[in-house]
This record gives sequence, structure tokens and C-alpha cells, in this order.
Amino acid sequence: METSIPGKPSREGHDPLRSIFVRFLKFGALAWGGPAAQIAMIKRECVEEEEWISEESFKKLLAVYQVLPGPEAHELCVYFGRLRGGKLGGFLAGLGFMLPGFVLMLGLSILYVEANLASHLDELFYGLTAAVGALVARALVRLGRTFITDLPLALLAVAGFVLTLSVSASFVLVLLGAGLAYELWTNGDRWIRRAHSFSLAPVAVIVLVGAVTLSLTAQIFLEGLKAGLLTFGGAYTVIPFLRESAVSGHHWLSSSQFVDGLALSGILPAPLIIFSTFVGYVAGGLGGAFAMTVGIFLPAFIFPIFLHRYLVAIAENERLRPFLLGVAAGVIGLIGAVTVQILQTSVVDVYTGILAAGAFLVLGRFHSKLTVLYVVLGCGAIGAVLQLTLV
Repeated sequence: METSIPGKPSREGHDPLRSIFVRFLKFGALAWGGPAAQIAMIKRECVEEEEWISEESFKKLLAVYQVLPGPEAHELCVYFGRLRGGKLGGFLAGLGFMLPGFVLMLGLSILYVEANLASHLDELFYGLTAAVGALVARALVRLGRTFITDLPLALLAVAGFVLTLSVSASFVLVLLGAGLAYELWTNGDRWIRRAHSFSLAPVAVIVLVGAVTLSLTAQIFLEGLKAGLLTFGGAYTVIPFLRESAVSGHHWLSSSQFVDGLALSGILPAPLIIFSTFVGYVAGGLGGAFAMTVGIFLPAFIFPIFLHRYLVAIAENERLRPFLLGVAAGVIGLIGAVTVQILQTSVVDVYTGILAAGAFLVLGRFHSKLTVLYVVLGCGAIGAVLQLTLV
């Protein structure tokens, strides 16, 4: 079993499958603080303490999963599980990491719908949802600094932002357009020579697939899978994709319900992407929750277990790099647009505006693994006090 990347050889092993599952279940139960904190925790144990791969190899590994779709922290867990226990070890590692968050989010989703949690906790959600806008805006700044490295990429991000807000352009078209535009900007001469070979066959396939009528559960699964395949740059990038499909496209959730789900995910020890379980449950009950979760996490299992070597080759292929960078710029534009939409839903008065601005500043200033939890709960508590004292 060879899954290593350039650098010091990986310490492959044959750890007991039970120990692999328990180790990554522990990671999942302690996964507070967003992607950066989760990755730091995984790195500390698997790289610094266990020395399964070198620091240099870890940096290259992380770079691969940052460029390609899926939540990086989850994909790292699957990779290390495969390294130590083969394909089944990779599956158990990923399952262990996501399981605590899934169980907690499913429980909260059931309470939200069946016990009408939102109406009973109006005062708390008043502040919680204000924090969501700050979380997404902070992620936008962080991702923008990472991926927007020149003027053409910045212009593509702005174009994606404007097209999404002004004409509700499909995110697939925005991403493909941004990727192709930056590819042409970088390698225009080469593609002009190949223009005669362009085919409409892929477009026809997409149209035919879109024309197929599916059951609700199958639709939820496919929307999750589509989002899981297009989440370039980490878990936060799934937000615009799911919002377009679940809120704007299928109308499974309202804007306020979508933001409530994001708020609930902010208080859980889990990757932010686990809010997809909430989306699936509100859209289609228990079956919808499982379908959405499986769909959105499936690529994050398959890529590291079966396609890792090829993904490394793609990420390091200089000919593909401009297209991927263009797609990433399009994602930044989409996140910018959804940030505006979320703020329009969650910032309803001066007080929630102040809460959102304060949360944004705190998130930018402090970076401990519990900062996100403290910010979300703090905004919820302050909002509840304001509601009780001002009403």
C-alpha cells in the first residue's frame, strides 16, 4: 500500500482497526474551533507525536486537500487512517471523525423541527444567527488572502460575486467560467490552437442528467454529492452551494432556517460542513439527513482512499493549476455573495449589526480552538439578554 507523497517516507503500519476508529473518534469529539484548529490537532498527534509522515510531507499533503474539493480536516483523517490501516482503516478514521458531530447535529435537527426549537429559543437564535454572518465573513477574508494572488483572480472573484447577487447565476456556471477564464488568461495561445476540438457532448450529458426525475431522497443525496464535489478550499465553501440548492433552488428551507442550521453547527465539535445534516433533515426528515450527509461526505472518503495518488498529480500539475486557481477565485465570489445574503437575514437591527461586527473583530484577533464556540455562544447569550431587556 503506497500512499506517500514526496519527502520523508511515510510510516505505514497495520494498527488495529478498533484503535484507528477510537483515535479519530476522539478527534471528532474534540473538533472545536473550525478547520484551522482541527488540522492543528491532527498534525500535532499524527505528525509531531506519532511521526507518521514528515513536516514537509504534511505541508504538501495539506496543500493538495486545500486546492481540491472536500473538508481538509476530514480528508486528512481518512488519509492517515488509510496509511495505518489500509482502505478499511481510512473509512473508519473518517467515520470516527464525523460521527460525534453527525449524532449531535441530527439530535438538534430533530429538536429544531419536531419540538419547534427555533420558536422556543427565539431570544437565543437572535444573537446566534448574528454570529453566523461574522463567521462566514471571517472565512471569506481568510480564503481571499489564500487564493486571490493577482488582479485577474480578484476580478474573477468580483465577477462571481456580482453575477450571483444580481442575476442569480448558477454556481456551476460561475465556477466553470472563472476556471476557463483564468486558464485562457494564462494559456490563451495554447487554447486558441485547440479551439477546433471543442465538443458540446459534456453539456448535453449535463442537460440529460438534469432532466431525470428523482425521488426527494435521491434529489437530496445528489445535491449533497454535488456540493461535496465542488467545495474547493474547505468546509466554508459548501455554504453557497447548499444555500443555492436548498433555499433558492428547491425551496426546502427558508433563509432563516438555513442560517439557524449554520448557527447550530457553530456550537458543535465538528467540521462546519456537518450543518448539511440539518439541511437534509429539514428537507426530507431522517432519510434526508442521512442522504445529504452521505452525499456531501462521500468524496471526502473516496478521494483519499482510492484516488490520493492521482489527486496529488492533479494538484501538482502546472497545466491544470490556472484552471483550479480560477475556480477558487469563483468560489471566493460565491462566498462573498452568500455572506451578503446571510447578513441580510441575520442582521435585522442595530443590535445584531453590532454583535456581528464585534464577533468579526474577535474572530480576527483571537485564534484559540474554542474561539468560535465562545463567539457563537457569547453572541447568543448577549442577544438573549438584549431581547429580554429591550422588549
